[in-house]
Amino acid sequence: MSPTPRASRSFRSAANRTSSSADSFGAVVATFTRDRRVVYGGGKGFGSGALKVDGRIFAMISSKGEFVAKLPAHRVDELVCDGTGQHFDSGRGKKMKEWLALSGKPEMWVELATEARQFVGSR
Repeated sequence: MSPTPRASRSFRSAANRTSSSADSFGAVVATFTRDRRVVYGGGKGFGSGALKVDGRIFAMISSKGEFVAKLPAHRVDELVCDGTGQHFDSGRGKKMKEWLALSGKPEMWVELATEARQFVGSR
């Protein structure tokens, strides 16, 4: 019997965390377990706990516990204008035009992560 792939173990560990952000993000991670192009985590530092498609980050939990997703700039602007979230700031004082940050609202995370997966995976 072959060993369990590293990515599979990472998917399970995300689903088993205890904080509310991690619990909600675990549900997002679980959504992509069958997608062979998606991996969770890997590496060190920024993006080590992120969902990646073909090695590119599309969703993560920020150091502040916010859900962050990469979407087209016009979509981020729409969601910021309607009060859903805000532009993500990685801590360097510059808002990132294709990154949306949400504090709370975990009921939207799977839908936004799916949208982000499609956006990043099509580039």
